[in-house]
Amino acid sequence: MELIVKLSWALLALIHATPALAFFKPSLVEKLYGVAPAGETGILLVHRGALFFAVFIAAFIALFDPASRRLASIVVAISVIGFLIVYSMQGMPEGSLTKIAIADLVALAPLLIVSVNAWRS
Repeated sequence: MELIVKLSWALLALIHATPALAFFKPSLVEKLYGVAPAGETGILLVHRGALFFAVFIAAFIALFDPASRRLASIVVAISVIGFLIVYSMQGMPEGSLTKIAIADLVALAPLLIVSVNAWRS
């Protein structure tokens, strides 16, 4: 079971890695979201990359440190479920956000695995 849990943490880290890269390479904001990295929206999306880097780090640490898994599961759940709630409340608009929603839907399965594991222990 531990192998499945570790693979799930790795997948959750990987899902958050791409948007996290926007913090280190702001030009990705335009590629990922169709927004120039300059200007107010671009700056917010680059900052979003920093927050995704934090989610990535939480999942990565949880991959190796079982003591961190409860907190990491909360952090990742807020990211994944939070976006899906906001996306659905806005009528699930098509475009680049659809790719994010699909990634977060995929993330629900490993999130369930790691959360059950973290909170059962």
